[in-house]
Amino acid sequence: MSNKQLDKAKSGDINAFFQLYSEFQSQLKSYLYRLLVDRNDVEDIAQDTFMRAFDKIATFDEKSSLKSWTFRIATNLAYDRLRSNGRWSPKVLDKAKKYAHSHEYVLLQMKEVSQYSKFDILEHIDFCFTCIAKVLPLEQQIAVILKELYEFKVKEIAIILEKTVPATKHILRFGRQTMINIFDNRCSFVNKKGMCHQCSELNTYLNPKQKQQEIFIRQQLLSKDHDRQKLFKMRKALIRSINPLTIRGAKIHDVLMQINRKVEGEIDEINFNNDN
Repeated sequence: MSNKQLDKAKSGDINAFFQLYSEFQSQLKSYLYRLLVDRNDVEDIAQDTFMRAFDKIATFDEKSSLKSWTFRIATNLAYDRLRSNGRWSPKVLDKAKKYAHSHEYVLLQMKEVSQYSKFDILEHIDFCFTCIAKVLPLEQQIAVILKELYEFKVKEIAIILEKTVPATKHILRFGRQTMINIFDNRCSFVNKKGMCHQCSELNTYLNPKQKQQEIFIRQQLLSKDHDRQKLFKMRKALIRSINPLTIRGAKIHDVLMQINRKVEGEIDEINFNNDN
């Protein structure tokens, strides 16, 4: 970060602030999407974040990075939006599958979307990470995503959550362990009795040409050299470079998330014609 640019921004130069903000804008939006799973909400909150951060930039004391400071503003805005929704059920994927199979138009629309938006195995793993994270209490969800996917330091997460470092470590530890347990119980790659259809049945339905990639990923995840912690590290390493807003399967991702939101009571209708 350029001190000269920061000084200009603090003096009211919005172009200077935008140059600083643009360095992490893509990460901020993908982070918001993983929390909100709604593109319209992401754009609204990202825009509000930019304006609020610019309005308050003169108060930025540089005790943390500008990125952490801005993520804190975005997190507070997202927190307000999500507070009334509650946590997702651990069986959200089962509920979504049942809903899709009982509404033929949903399956037909999913098939139509899949013709111009491919959804590969890595994107399935990213999708599952997001869904499982939303099973956690909101503070745990935020902490896990910031640490595991965006590599924020614990002290930075503490600032964003407005918690002490020991409290943040506690939140992060419980959130990570819960995710590991759910992954182990549900992942159809590592558990033959797993109930998750996202990486197997759904992939076959939407993208049957991904068989070779599925075999490769399965071999990696089923290696005898990996324990539960290592499997979790592999999953986050696989998806860390994925931006859910720009992946090839973004439209399918959006549709699947809308189905999840529908069965969790967050939205009344699924909008298949959302072009955002």
